[in-house]
Amino acid sequence: MLKVTKIHPAGTWTGPAADHVTLDQDGRHRRRIALTGDHGLAFLLDLPEAVQLRHGEALELEDGRVVEVLAAPEALLEVRGKGPDHLLQLAWHLGNRHLATQVAGDRLLIRYDHVIAHMLEHLGASVAKVTAPFDPEGGAYGGAHGDHDH
Repeated sequence: MLKVTKIHPAGTWTGPAADHVTLDQDGRHRRRIALTGDHGLAFLLDLPEAVQLRHGEALELEDGRVVEVLAAPEALLEVRGKGPDHLLQLAWHLGNRHLATQVAGDRLLIRYDHVIAHMLEHLGASVAKVTAPFDPEGGAYGGAHGDHDH
C-alpha cells in the first residue's frame, strides 16, 4: 500500500490531484489510518504524531501523486453578531467553552448544539442551522502543522 510521504498546506501545491479524500473534522484528526480516496485510490497515512488535516491540503504519496483533503459537510451553527465587537465577544464565549470554531469573515461556525445556540441567542447573536464543510481554527498549541517529511 502506498504511504503518504509529505503533507502540503493548502495553496502550496499545484497540478491535478490523483484523487481526493472527503472527511469530517474528526476524521481529519489522524496519526495512522488506511484510507481510500473518493475515486478508489488506497493509501496509508502513518505519521509520528496526530495532526489536523486541513481542507485543501495535499497528501503526497511515495510515487509522487497527491491526494487532496476535502472537508465533508456537517451540521453546523452559523453565528453572527451585531457588529465586529459583538462578534468578538461571542467568539470569546465560544473559546471560553473550548468549542472548535471556524472564523469565516463576519460569522463564526461551530458544530450544531442546541444548548450553545440558546446561550448565543441570549447573548444577542443571530444563529442559524447550516450544513457546510467545517475547518475550525487549529489552536495556539500545535493545532496547525507545516510540511511533513516521512
